[in-house]
Amino acid sequence: MERSFRSLKLALWLAIFLVYLVMACEFESLLHPFVVMFTVPLGVIGAVLALVVTGHSVNVVAMIGAVMLAGIVVKNAIVLIDAVNMLRAEGMAREEALVEAGLRRMRPILMTTATTILGLLPMALGLGEGAELRAPLAVTVIGGLAVATLLTLVVIPVIYTLLDRKAYAAEARSAPEARGPALGAAPLAEIAE
Repeated sequence: MERSFRSLKLALWLAIFLVYLVMACEFESLLHPFVVMFTVPLGVIGAVLALVVTGHSVNVVAMIGAVMLAGIVVKNAIVLIDAVNMLRAEGMAREEALVEAGLRRMRPILMTTATTILGLLPMALGLGEGAELRAPLAVTVIGGLAVATLLTLVVIPVIYTLLDRKAYAAEARSAPEARGPALGAAPLAEIAE
């Protein structure tokens, strides 16, 4: 049992690392995948709450569900951050892009979460032969995904705002105009004289 838990903990950390690497390649950034990975602790909170509420213990099957959860919960944040980056590349300001991306992507995020939860619900309810063995897996994924989805739409934009320092073209053009001339800068005519 201890050996199984050790190997599953290693599998969980390996899954998180591999998901981060894939996202780093896709986003061509090390920061945006880091923002997306904040959904994993949110999923763990939901998984633990769901196990406590349903009275299931943390066993090998629940740990397998946690490994699955590490790959599933990041999906919503990827959809959101990708939409934000596209809107910012089109010239939208960061805060405006976050609000617009949240409005545009809320329905797809909620639909994919609902289909996953409803698909796992029969397993979580313990229907069929040997269901009591598989139920902790489904409860872990359902609880983690439900809580992570709700918190993703609130927490991820906040973390993105705090950590993102990437200047897109439109923001870089408008920033010098908003600040005015730089200190010590002399007009071109004065330099020519």
